Amino acid sequence: MGQALRLMAKMISIKKQHWPLTLLLALSVVWSCYYLVDGAWNDYGRTKPEWLLLIDGLLVLPLLCFYCIDDKRQAALKALIYASLMVLLGSYLIPDANKQLWHYLEAGRYVVLALFVVFELTTLLTVLFAIKSSLDHSSDPDLAISQPIDKLLGAGKLSALMTFEARAWVYALFYRRIEVSRFRGTQHFYGHLKDGTQSNLSGFILLIVFEIPLAHLLLHFIWSPFAANVITALTVFGLLFMVAEYRAISRRPVSLDLHNQQLIIRYGLYAPLILPLEHIQTIGAHHEAVYRAKNTRRYNLFGTPNVAISTTTGTQIYLGLNQPTALIDAVNEHINA
Repeated sequence: MGQALRLMAKMISIKKQHWPLTLLLALSVVWSCYYLVDGAWNDYGRTKPEWLLLIDGLLVLPLLCFYCIDDKRQAALKALIYASLMVLLGSYLIPDANKQLWHYLEAGRYVVLALFVVFELTTLLTVLFAIKSSLDHSSDPDLAISQPIDKLLGAGKLSALMTFEARAWVYALFYRRIEVSRFRGTQHFYGHLKDGTQSNLSGFILLIVFEIPLAHLLLHFIWSPFAANVITALTVFGLLFMVAEYRAISRRPVSLDLHNQQLIIRYGLYAPLILPLEHIQTIGAHHEAVYRAKNTRRYNLFGTPNVAISTTTGTQIYLGLNQPTALIDAVNEHINA
């Protein structure tokens, strides 16, 4: 089975750590068709045993998690989550008359859910205290947020997503703890005053604040109270991210770090981009609109970017800064020296 999975993964270019999720999706589709569609494969609806889904969902899938994921703690967590999802799927697919062990598994999923919630809350509090402790010391605020998460989850897409969310909460709730002087770099440049960026963000925030009660009442009476509550909650959650962006854009600078010979590009809540100076081919002023493209990265919210950077890897980077000339001159002075 392991050799077959390797061959299949190679054919469709799936990384090893993504095999369990791929198998979970495949099993969900296959067994949904088996239990919901009557045909020769299930004796036209007369044969729908639970043990088929039991073996795949509670044995094969967890074993694959431990085989594919090197971090056994993360593997155990994913195995538990995926098995619980399969139990939930089986509770809807398997006919009640064919359930024997499944009734006990359905009752147990609430225990698993409670344990998972406790585990996640414990992990969240641990990370928050680690971030708070790092922010209280003289360290780069970006590193203070990312290092505890990377230590817990390992470097990867999941940790990058969690770091972005943690960064948003820190700037939304604890932005006064962020001292600009702690960011790495010898020269700092900002984008919050360019084309009234921060003022425009505050305008959007006020619009959302005024819109929330009006939209809630409108949805409450013309649709349903439940829908109104859900949409209002999502809007408030989005408002928090907007507030975090408003605060972060004035505190997270674009920094020229001459000690390490690199340009650190921070903008709002975006993850920092560390660009070695030796990778900068050209840097100059820019005055035109920039559209989305494969090798283009834009760090600008309003108006047109005023700094264009071409890298040796073919990537084009566009920035919107308050002091574009100062950054261009400082970088050119060192890359042309």
